Amino acid sequence: MELKAIRGFNDILPTETGQWRVVEERAREVLEGFGFSEIRVPILEKTELFSRSIGEETDIVEKEMYTFQDRSGDLVTLRPEATASLARAYIEHKMYAHDPMAKLYSIGPMFRHERPQKGRYRQFHQVDVEVFGVSHPMVDAEVMAILMHYLSVLGVKGCELQITSLGCPTCRVPYKEDLKAFLRDHRSQLCPDCRRRMEINPLRVFDCKVQGCQEVMSEAPLIGNYLCQECDEHFAGVKAYLETLDVPYMINPRMVRGLDYYTKTAFEVVAEALGAQNAVAGGGRYDRLIEELGGPNIPGIGFSIGMERLLLILPEEPCPSGPSLFIAALGEVAQREAFSLSYRLNVAGVRAMMGFEGRSLKAQMRRANKFGARYVLIIGEDELREGKAILRDMEGRRQQEIPLPGVFEEVISRIEGSL
Repeated sequence: MELKAIRGFNDILPTETGQWRVVEERAREVLEGFGFSEIRVPILEKTELFSRSIGEETDIVEKEMYTFQDRSGDLVTLRPEATASLARAYIEHKMYAHDPMAKLYSIGPMFRHERPQKGRYRQFHQVDVEVFGVSHPMVDAEVMAILMHYLSVLGVKGCELQITSLGCPTCRVPYKEDLKAFLRDHRSQLCPDCRRRMEINPLRVFDCKVQGCQEVMSEAPLIGNYLCQECDEHFAGVKAYLETLDVPYMINPRMVRGLDYYTKTAFEVVAEALGAQNAVAGGGRYDRLIEELGGPNIPGIGFSIGMERLLLILPEEPCPSGPSLFIAALGEVAQREAFSLSYRLNVAGVRAMMGFEGRSLKAQMRRANKFGARYVLIIGEDELREGKAILRDMEGRRQQEIPLPGVFEEVISRIEGSL
């Protein structure tokens, strides 16, 4: 039987990792520039962490989590999202004791058992960004502005920031009751999943992609009409601060988030190039999560970016992956010289490689072309005898002789000058 990767778990090949590195490195540069620190949390957590934070009645907990018993009989889960894990780490290590405010980010894989499709896989990767300890709407606006700035640094075009307020428990209770009453009146028009959702998690019906359900929900009551004074003022502040930062946004009153811990501000970034499943990033405020997980009453806000989906809309730019220099060595003595030189150049930060097989010069030049080397250094028995090497510029199609005693310094100088 041929062994293949599990469905929805993909290899990221050397031809692709250059773009992944760009996404990750730019994220680190932007976020650390705004005072965020990287945190690395486990991919395996106790199942209770996600059932308590995400919500027992969400599709993620009910259908999508990779959950199993370990050898001690404990229920454990491959993380389906990162916010709960970062919140757990924030509480467990009492990061709030030094200063309640913490600006953290994490990059890594998540796991959900859902139907794989382009840009949405069972193992997927996210850049996750969280701010704990501040409830001011200014922070909401800054977090969204940082997200849009990051996308612009990557050169991503055609993205739109959509925002809404999901209210708080005070204003959400009467809203849910009215929404349930509306859904009961239209029960016969809903799909079986939404008939089940309407009693336990009615907000999720807004997310249904079935045409009949979408038509029903176009007439449904909206949370924006139920906001209490505090939530209404908070949302007004968020909009005002976004305008202060010149960040364009659109209000989407029918937006819902798939996780129960969100309160007040919620947002998504959508890209028209992705079609129906067009969300690239999303997040919001979760002021009760830390307390619900056993910590103090500390607010939080954050977002995550789906890296696979981001890569689908990233401008295609060549990423250097091949060597800057290929050393073509002819003969055993020349190979020994090339072996030492190649190693020293790589230690000095020059991407150099050589042919180990002792092939002809023609075959080695073909290999240098295949790897896209800018320069080829030719060392043969004649060159060793005469104390020189030949440096060929593959792009400029010219070559010159270089004295062997200074070849290390000359190669570094040439390559640094061509960057």
